[in-house]
Amino acid sequence: MSAVRPGVQGRRGAHGQEIAKADLVPTTANLASAYASFAELADACFDWRERINARPHRETKAAPVDRLATERAVLHALPTEPHTTALGEERLVDDDQTIRFSSVRYSTPPGHVGTRVWCRVVGDELVITGMTSTGLTEIARHALSTPGNPRIDDEHYPNHPGGNEPRPPRVRPRSEAEVAFCGIGEGAHRWLIEASATGAQRIRSKMARAVELATILGAEKVDTALGLAAMAGRFGDTDLAAILDHLALSGAPSDVVYADETHSAQPGTSGWEGFGA
Repeated sequence: MSAVRPGVQGRRGAHGQEIAKADLVPTTANLASAYASFAELADACFDWRERINARPHRETKAAPVDRLATERAVLHALPTEPHTTALGEERLVDDDQTIRFSSVRYSTPPGHVGTRVWCRVVGDELVITGMTSTGLTEIARHALSTPGNPRIDDEHYPNHPGGNEPRPPRVRPRSEAEVAFCGIGEGAHRWLIEASATGAQRIRSKMARAVELATILGAEKVDTALGLAAMAGRFGDTDLAAILDHLALSGAPSDVVYADETHSAQPGTSGWEGFGA
């Protein structure tokens, strides 16, 4: 049994360790100058183990992998599941599908909220193991991070498009006036969000005016005008009425002119450049 462990071959364990160092430690002999990651080193160890265990032993004249087949007849069977101590430190998955490890939040896939998982550091990564329908399985792997920099995998939140991107504000009308305004349509929602974000003045009175116009002209027309006003950043006292007039005369615009405070319609003074020369 011990013969299948890398670097251990009975009484010649020290010699096996020398072989391992010669094959694995970056030297000119094995043409390895360095390892790019811990995972690459682990793969090299695995390849070395497979190669050394297939080599005939000097004393038994048999390869360790062949001797293992004979020894299995007298060995006790290993448990189907590893002891949790080998899986790392135990954590409880919070309602937001994350666990805390070394003061850093790491996300987990759906289906593990409220369950226990185990975390261990492998090189520069955190491996999270959890119980699935097939038994204990690695459910997530993250690059290690530092406090204040959580590791959140967007794929762990399939029902939340955008992952870590900022969520668009949601309009939650409370008063009757707000409910009436938001009932105009999606354009009204967009107008309210943009107007609030830009610090527009007298928003409530403008909302009330929009509701009056929707009653007279129809909610669909006013909703379209509110959406255009939100897109163009036009939240003045007369902007909504002006947009409605334009739509009545010209129909839906082919493009939208965005409000830009850096531009002015005031004539320039370039015509005066030659005056008095």
